[in-house]
Amino acid sequence: MDIRIGYGYDVHRLEQGEELWIGGVLFPHKKGAVGHSDADVLLHAICDAMFGALAMRDIGYHFPDTDPAYKGIDSKRLLIESWKKVSDKGWNIGNLDTTICLQTPKLSPSIDAMREVIAEILRINIDKVSIKATTTEKLGFVGTEDGISAHAVILLNKKD
Repeated sequence: MDIRIGYGYDVHRLEQGEELWIGGVLFPHKKGAVGHSDADVLLHAICDAMFGALAMRDIGYHFPDTDPAYKGIDSKRLLIESWKKVSDKGWNIGNLDTTICLQTPKLSPSIDAMREVIAEILRINIDKVSIKATTTEKLGFVGTEDGISAHAVILLNKKD
């Protein structure tokens, strides 16, 4: 069996006046993520994990922040396009495991909604999508609410 494992990591600064999109879900909060796109840190980490599994570089290579076409883009579109690039090379998803690092707001009530969005985009069963959330106990840029980060690990297997 031909399998590949990919790891993705992303960080965005948090500022007042911005929207907070995580896992394709909008969270009402006093601060939102800053980025060239909608700054969905979780979806970006998943894209990087997929690309990393196949040594296809990173999200910035495929969707550069210098390209005005991606200014303000919905990161769900980036995930759709990333998955198409990987799937077209003949790969399926075994499973996806992610962690979001954010002090506030609490994400637990929306975990299943994020899992549903991601599973639908990737056309996989929701039981293949794991999302965990953690704080950093008020330490570092996450703890001071200056930023958000996300980690993603994906297992890909070659289509028959």
